[in-house]
Formats: sequence, structure tokens, C-alpha cells
Amino acid sequence: MTTTDPPPPPWSRRALIAFALAWLLFGALLAAVGVQDYVRNEHGTQLWKPLLWESSSLAVGTCLMLLQLRWTRRWRHLLATPWRWFGMQALWLPYFWLLFTPLAFGIRHGVYAIVGETYTHRPVGELFFYESLKITVFIGLLTAVRFGMLSYRELLQEKLRAEQANALLQQAQLQRLAQQMQPHFLFNALNTISALMHSDVDRADATLIELAGVLRATLDTGNRHEAPLSSELALVRGYAQVMLARFGERAAIDWRIDDAALDCLVPVVSLQPLLENIFKHTIEQRRAVTRVAVAAALERGAGMLRVVLEDDGGVLAAAPAAGGDESDGSGIGLANLRARLAMLHGERAAVTLEQLAPAGVRTTMVLPCRR
Repeated sequence: MTTTDPPPPPWSRRALIAFALAWLLFGALLAAVGVQDYVRNEHGTQLWKPLLWESSSLAVGTCLMLLQLRWTRRWRHLLATPWRWFGMQALWLPYFWLLFTPLAFGIRHGVYAIVGETYTHRPVGELFFYESLKITVFIGLLTAVRFGMLSYRELLQEKLRAEQANALLQQAQLQRLAQQMQPHFLFNALNTISALMHSDVDRADATLIELAGVLRATLDTGNRHEAPLSSELALVRGYAQVMLARFGERAAIDWRIDDAALDCLVPVVSLQPLLENIFKHTIEQRRAVTRVAVAAALERGAGMLRVVLEDDGGVLAAAPAAGGDESDGSGIGLANLRARLAMLHGERAAVTLEQLAPAGVRTTMVLPCRR
């Protein structure tokens, strides 16, 4: 079973127009040079003669080259091995040698006969040798130019394919990370409800309703990688209600949200793991009331969104041993968020944790505001 290479992508209309105009300009330059030589050397006034000579050569050469281009498109895959590509092009030289001179000079003889004149030229053998040598040089130069243009186009297409492959890979990685995040969140929420079932069934039921709202908000994001901050706040507020149902008066949350920041896009399920860290590493470990502030503001001059979660009782863990978890004890949630931010924004986005005095931890997420 044989296979064939896919056809090369078609030239755009603009590229074809540009190429045709350039070719016409080249023909006009040849005609101008021919007329100038005729006036200087022949001292004649019948300018139609040099115009006929140059136009007949250009017309025949163009037709022969178009046929060559049509039949050599199948060898596009040989551009990676130039010597093979040029070798295949060289096989067409006899085609030019045999057809160019009879066709071009046949046109001249015909036009001269129509106007009642006789066209004279060198002896046939000498004429064939001279014209074949001239057309060989001409075709060689054009072939070299064509190779450069095709190679450049292949380079651009390869770059485009690489960018598309990277984009698809990034999309797949983001999808995997988002799917990893959702079961992690659900696992922690169900643990909270499970604990409530043993102490307060009514509260557990109310918490299940809150969890259903959170899951509905999560499903509304579909397969998107980003969502407006307003949507994320709706999700994280629902999560906060679930957790407050468990810890009761041991936590108080103050929301400080800049309305100008609500349209900024953030990674889906990005605020919830930040608030979850506070519940897991601070509120769950203390008996005293922990006050939490959640703030979001748009830095208008820099176009950056800054989200800050701060508590008054947290303590960052000590630096881990080699191969251990991060010193902030953030676990899956924060590592996941950092990976997604890096894929979406590179070095322009970051999540940092800061120890406050005498106690407390400030978590800051900074990223470009895209609407």
C-alpha cells in the first residue's frame, strides 16, 4: 500500500497577487532593458521588435515554469534534504532546453510573418546552445529563490505547528490539574459534613445544601480554565459557609472586595484552596476565634489583580527536609494553583505566603487582570 504526502497549503490570495505583481515588474524591467539595447545597438525605431522578443521569452518561460511548479509540488517533503530537492528540479532542465527555444522563436517568426517581415537569428545549433545556456542560468536562479521561499514557509509552518502543539499540551495539563482540584475539594467538604452528622443532623443537612450550591457553581464553569472573580467568589463564599457550619464561632470572615476587580479572570477553583489552607492549618488547630480577611483589589496602573487572604493566628511550618512537602504546608491545593498560574501567565503571576507578627499568615495571589 502506498501513501502520498498531503498537498501543500494553498497560497493566500494576497501572496498570489504580490507574486504576480512582482513577476510583471520583472517582465517590465526585461522589456525596458531590451528596448534600451535595441535603440543603442540597432539604432532602430520599431520598438515593437524588442518588446516582442522579451515578451515571447517571458510568456513561454512563465508557462513552462508553471507546469514545472505543478508537477514538482509532490517533492515538497524533500526540502529537508536540499541536494535531493535540487536534484529533482534539475531533471526538468532538458524539458526547458527542448521546448523553450522552439516555442519562443516560433512566436517571433509568426508575428514577423504577420507584419510581412522576416525574423533572422543565429544558426539553429548555435541558437539552441546559447538559449539553453541562458535559460539554465535563469531557471537556476529562480529555483534557488524558490527554495529559499519554500524553506522559509516550511519554517513558519513548523513554528506554527509547534505553538499549536504546545497550546494543546498546556490545555491538556490545565484540564488535568482542574480535574485534580475538584475531587480534592469535594473530599475535604464531605469530611466536614461527615463530622457534623455525629453532632448536629440539621446543620449537616443545611451544609449539604450549601455544598450542592458550591458543586453547582463548579459545574457551571464547565471545561473552562478561567472564570470571572465574581464567579469564584460565589464558589468560595459557599465553601466558607460549609466550613463555618463545622467550626461555628471559632472563625469569622471579613470580605473586602473591590467591585472593579469582579470582572478579572482567575483560574477556576483558585480561591477555595487558599481559604481551605486557613481552615486546615489554623482554625482547625486552634480553640480561640480566628479572624480571616479576604480582600481583592485591582491595581489600575499596573493592570494586576491582587487577592489577599489573611488570618490572625496561623504559623508557617518550618522548612522541610529534602523531598518533603513545601514549608507552607499547603499540600495539593496550593501546588496545583501555582502550576496553573504558571501555565496561564508565566512569571507574571505568583502565590506567596508571609508570616505575620506576632501571629498570622498572609497569602497573596497576584496575576494580570484579563477580562
